[in-house]
Amino acid sequence: MRVFVLDKNLNPLDPCHPARARELLRKGRAKIYRRYPFTIVLQDRSTEDSVTHPHRIKIDPGSKTTGFAVVQEETGRVTNALEVSHRGQQIKDALESRRALRRGRRNRKTRYRKPRFLNRTRRQGWLPPSLESRIANIETWVRRIRKLCPVVAISQELVRFDLQQIENPEISGVEYQRGELFGFEVKEYLLQKWGRKCAYCGVENVLFEIEHILAKSKGGSNRVSNLCLSCHSCNQAKGNKSVEEFLKKKPEVLKRVLAQAKAPLKDAAAVNATRWELYRRLQATGLPVEVGSGGRTKFNRKTRGIEKHHWTDAVCVGVSTPEKLLLNGVKPLIVKAKGHGRRQRCGTDRYGFPIRHAPAQKFFMDFQTGDLVKANVLTGKYAGTYTGRIAIRFKPSFKLTTGGKSFDVHPKYLKIIHRADGYEYAS
Repeated sequence: MRVFVLDKNLNPLDPCHPARARELLRKGRAKIYRRYPFTIVLQDRSTEDSVTHPHRIKIDPGSKTTGFAVVQEETGRVTNALEVSHRGQQIKDALESRRALRRGRRNRKTRYRKPRFLNRTRRQGWLPPSLESRIANIETWVRRIRKLCPVVAISQELVRFDLQQIENPEISGVEYQRGELFGFEVKEYLLQKWGRKCAYCGVENVLFEIEHILAKSKGGSNRVSNLCLSCHSCNQAKGNKSVEEFLKKKPEVLKRVLAQAKAPLKDAAAVNATRWELYRRLQATGLPVEVGSGGRTKFNRKTRGIEKHHWTDAVCVGVSTPEKLLLNGVKPLIVKAKGHGRRQRCGTDRYGFPIRHAPAQKFFMDFQTGDLVKANVLTGKYAGTYTGRIAIRFKPSFKLTTGGKSFDVHPKYLKIIHRADGYEYAS
C-alpha cells in the first residue's frame, strides 16, 4: 500500500510509494510518525509548497468486519485499504455475564425489593452497546484517515437486508418494483451465510446455484431457511431427494447443513439497525456523503472483474466508482478491535463474590498493557530480539507475548513501537 505522508505542521499530503518513503527516511528528510497505519512526517515540506489531490473514503459496513478503501478521485488508484473486525458479540457476552451476576446478587441481598422496569429513559438514537461499538469503530477510522490523507468525500454502502424478502422471496403485490439489480441482495445474503462454499461438498470458487434443501416438489418453500448454495454437480445429484437421503453417508455434513439452515438473521438485523445512524454520523463530519446499495456494489465489482473481499467491496461502493480502478499490489491492513480494557474495578468469581480489585494506575514506567514493543534481551534463557505486546505489572517485570509464547522481561530492555490504541494490527 501507499504510505501516508504529513508535512512539518502535521497536515496531510498525498500518500507516496513505499520506495519513495524509504528514500526520504534514508536521506533524513522524513521521520516515522506512526507505525499502524504507517505514516511519515516530512521535515522540510508544508502544504503551501505541495500539490495535493482529492481522495475519497469508501466504506462497506458489516456486522463482523467492515472494509475501508482510500481512492484517489482523479486516477482511480486505491492508495490504502483496511479491514476492521468488530467486537460486538464479545460485548454482548460480557453484558449478559454481568447481568446474570447482578441478578443473582439482587436476589440474595434484596429479595424484599420490587423490581423496577419503567423508570429508565434512553436518549434519542440510542443503540445497544454491541451495535454502538460497530459505529464507534467506523467513526474512529474515518477520523484517523482524515488526519493522514486529504479526504474530500465519503462513500457508504447503505445496504438493507429485507428480512421479509429474505424470509418470503415469493412475496406478491408490486413485488418491490423489480429493477435491474433485483436478486443481488438475496443471493449475497446466502453467499455470506454459507461461507461462499457448496453446502454439500465444500467446493469454492465455482458458479453456485440456489438449492432448496427440501425440494419444492416435496412441499418445500422459498423461505431462506430452506435455501442453501450448491455447485452444479451436487444440485443435479441431489435432484428432489430429501437432504437426509442425499447425505446419509455424510452424517457430519448433514448435521452441519441442518444446523446452519436454522441460523438466525442477527447479522442482517445488526446491519439494518445501524445503517441510518452511521449515515447521520458520517454527515456530521461535514464532508459530502454518497450512499449506494449492496446490489450496486456487487454490480460494480462484477463488471470490473474484482475478487470478493471486504476491502474490495468498499472500493466498489456507489456510483462514483471509476470505470478503471488501480488496485494491483494493494494488501489491506487487518485491524481487530480489542477495546481499551475494562471499567470494572472489582473482579468476581463465578458466584459474584469479589476476589480482586483493579489498580488505580494504568501506566507504569511509561508503559501500558497492550503496547507493541521491541525487546532486546541481552542475557538469560530468552536472550535475543523479540517483537510483541506487553502486559504490565506494577513492578519492573512485564509479561511479553510474542510468537505464541510468553515470558517475563525487564522494562529496560523494551522500546515502544506502537502505543496501545484499542486495536490489534496484522499485515
